[in-house]
Amino acid sequence: MKKVLIFVFFLSAFMKLSVAQEIIPLYGSKIPGSKTAPADYKEEVVVGTDGISRVSKVTDPTLTVYLPAKGKSNGTGVIICPGGGYGILAFDKEGTNVAKKFTEIGVTAFILKYRLPSNLIMEDKSMGPLQDALQAIYLIRKNASIWGVSPNKIGVMGFSAGGHLAASLTVHYNDMKIQNEENISLRPDFSILIYPVISFGTVTHAGSVKNLLGEAPTQAQRTYFSTQNYVNANTPPTFLVHANNDTSVPVKNSILFNEALVKFKVPAEMHIYQSGGHGFGLKGNWFEAMKNWMETNKLF
Repeated sequence: MKKVLIFVFFLSAFMKLSVAQEIIPLYGSKIPGSKTAPADYKEEVVVGTDGISRVSKVTDPTLTVYLPAKGKSNGTGVIICPGGGYGILAFDKEGTNVAKKFTEIGVTAFILKYRLPSNLIMEDKSMGPLQDALQAIYLIRKNASIWGVSPNKIGVMGFSAGGHLAASLTVHYNDMKIQNEENISLRPDFSILIYPVISFGTVTHAGSVKNLLGEAPTQAQRTYFSTQNYVNANTPPTFLVHANNDTSVPVKNSILFNEALVKFKVPAEMHIYQSGGHGFGLKGNWFEAMKNWMETNKLF
């Protein structure tokens, strides 16, 4: 009962505030698989010389909600997973800035501040981020009417390692690692992957693998988190973006996922740019192309 009351309080507070955004805790009570954080383990936000805000040591995952202007919502919602190699979250560059862009086209955006893998605060650090992604779509779909979102138009988006998390939710949505007494579907209705880490094999991003799985991951772990292995005919429609000259996360990652989508006849579109490197955020014209893809697939 206490868990329900806490959640209702936050939802009520959200509904009463006439602001463009609100931060909502992802869990109403104890976070699954969590351990008590050491006293000196505190969330940090550092703004680099490049102006990018980097969040680390996340212990309390949240959703930051960005609503379209009144009367502009088209009923679509998207969960945004910022990247950062599972070590930090590029929260404004691949979160806030993107969320604001979505509201301009009538989409309600939910930035997921997910826990970053750490043995200090998690019983199994490899599963913490995925638990948070599963909880995010559970929470949004269960309470979709509060934000004016259609329950069957909720997607997930991610950049780099956040793209890996989004891809993991895209293929592992049935791997129930959270409480879901109502048996709500946790399948995203669409997936948007921007320069994503896909494979944990030979073309991966070594830093993401190390941070999520440790120094010596098992083959079973590498297979599970190589998300192209789990694409099937029920995988949501997917939009991918990558640059050919990405030296951090090879373009082959997106190609592998797209090949799997094509194999199972999943509606998909991929844009590979000649240049752009890694971490280009909103630069380029991919957002407009994504909007057109969403319109074509009736996701608005």
